[in-house]
Amino acid sequence: MAVDDASIVAAARYALDRMSVSKLAELSVLLVELDVMADLHERWMDLPGPTDVMAFPMDELDSARRPDASEAGPALLGDIVLCPAFAKEQARKAGHSLLDELHLLTVHGVLHLLGYDHAEPAEEREMFSLQKRILADFRVAHADAKRLAAQRSADDKVLGAVGLDEPREKRPQD
Repeated sequence: MAVDDASIVAAARYALDRMSVSKLAELSVLLVELDVMADLHERWMDLPGPTDVMAFPMDELDSARRPDASEAGPALLGDIVLCPAFAKEQARKAGHSLLDELHLLTVHGVLHLLGYDHAEPAEEREMFSLQKRILADFRVAHADAKRLAAQRSADDKVLGAVGLDEPREKRPQD
């Protein structure tokens, strides 16, 4: 299944930035098929069938100090595993695009890697509220970036049409 992986990376980077995680921190995002996700889900969660997202924090991470705490240095955060085929149906039910669903799941996975959970009602309120704010801000920032890129491209075409890449003496006169 084809997905905009650059956009997924942008969502992860945005969430990390919003949580003030060091720019040197690393995480991996894997996109897998249903059978691979089902195997991981059964092996690690002891639950049958595939799921939408799983997060595997690094065991070496100092759990007493979350990586989003101030002055955190470089860290290996862990792995986020996404299953686009599973997420596709969720996106349809939610009434939004697959990419929107993958952005949501990516932010969700990042928060799990940073120590957030939703096992208890209070934890769920905190995590989902934070997830919702980050996602809303990401959508605005992502839309603005796309608009700027489109404008830059249009400007480049117009400027290229009048030969601004040529020396001044060869350009049409104003």
